[in-house]
Formats: sequence, C-alpha cells, structure tokens
Amino acid sequence: MIDLTSLLNVFIDNWEVVSLFFLVAILYSSVGFGGGSSYLAILALTGLAYIQFRAIALLCNIVVVSGGVYIFAKNDHYNWKKVIPLVLLSVPFAFLGGYIKIDHTSFFSLLGIILILAAFFMWISKYIVSESKESTKVTSKLKDGTIGGLIGFVSGMVGIGGGVFLAPFLHLTNWDTPKRIAATTSFFILANSIAGLLGQYQNPDFYFEPNIAFLLMVTVFFGGQIGSRLSATTIQPFVIKRLTAVLIGLVGIRILFKYLS
Repeated sequence: MIDLTSLLNVFIDNWEVVSLFFLVAILYSSVGFGGGSSYLAILALTGLAYIQFRAIALLCNIVVVSGGVYIFAKNDHYNWKKVIPLVLLSVPFAFLGGYIKIDHTSFFSLLGIILILAAFFMWISKYIVSESKESTKVTSKLKDGTIGGLIGFVSGMVGIGGGVFLAPFLHLTNWDTPKRIAATTSFFILANSIAGLLGQYQNPDFYFEPNIAFLLMVTVFFGGQIGSRLSATTIQPFVIKRLTAVLIGLVGIRILFKYLS
C-alpha cells in the first residue's frame, strides 16, 4: 500500500534521482530504448542499497517500453517469425541471470563494464542506423537464438533489457528494416525485463523499497510519454544517443576505478 505522505517524503529526499530518471526516460524513449543502463548508472551514484538497483531498473524499463510495443504491434511492425527466435532463449536466460545472486563488488564491477560497452554501442549506432537499408534476407535462427540468449543472460544479471546491445547488432547485420528493428528491440527489452524481474523475485534476497520504486515508475511513465512524442518532431535522436553514451561511459569508468582500485 502506497502512503502519500511517505511518497512525498521520498520525493523530497530523492528529488535529484527523480529528476534524472525523468530526463533519462525522455531521452531513451525518443530513440526506442527503455533506459535501464542509465537508471543503473544513476542509482549507482546514490546511497540506496545496491540490492534493489536491478529490480527498480527493470520495473522502469517495463513501464517505458510497454507503450512502444503496443504502438509497434498496432502498426504491424513485427515479423514474428524472426522475432521469436531472438526472444526464445533470451527470456529463460534473462530469468536465470536475474535469479543469480551477485555480491556487491562483483555487481559493480560487472555494471561498470556493461555501462562502458553500452556507451560504445550507443555511440557507434549513429553510423549503424544511418547506413542501414531495408532487408528481406533470411536470418539464421540458431545465430539469432544464441545472440538473444547471451544478451538476455547478461541483461538479467545486471538489470537492463539489453536493447543497447541488440539494436546495434541487428543494424550491423542488416537484420531487417530500421522500423522493424526498433520494434523488435522494444519487444526484446520488455520480454527480458519481465523475465529478469521474475528471476530476481525467486531469489531469497529479492528486495526493493516500494515507495521509491513506485515514484520512479510514475516518473518514467510520464517521461516516456513525452519522449515518444518528441521523437516525431524536432528532437535529434542521434545527438541524444551520443550525449547519453558519453555520460554512461564516464559513470562506468568511475565505477570501475572505485571498485577495482
């Protein structure tokens, strides 16, 4: 049960985090992602207990991408014969990754590496997207399943949806049209975020503080709605991607220096 007085106090104590989550939701939804990597980056710089980072990031991911998945499906942007192999292994592996118990140092070390990799893939995606052409080629179901499973496992373990890794790979391999790649990435993020969250829930150490989680979920919902509308007007998605990549990369480097030194 959410108490309004407690919720207000949480907002006052964490207004900087709430503001950053709102901004991230706007930026990421404008380019078709959920924002999990940046949510983790923000949470890593707070005084919140690290054990709840993954759950909060995945909950916010689910909120942001759900609307996008609905819109893509409504406009018939899914080729399910190609989407299913990608998700088929990613979901159970994301569940497994979410279930695995990870200690404080290992979590932050892995998080730092993941953030740096995410930053790299987001940075190069400017060229990937701009050079992509429509493709109707037949893809390898085995290859797609393997890639999906690997991304799903790492994503579930850290607490992201995996879109920042999947989208560049799909564009580089000319997997399908840019629109269908965006749709597939959104569905991939949603499916893996749910699976990863369910895996965490099965872990005896699963925990998150409901007031801060609820507040951040409401925040990213409104931010995601704004971002999805801005993407169709004047905002430049590739500029946003690059700025976000720099910020994520710097946080990742900072985390690695702190926990590996």
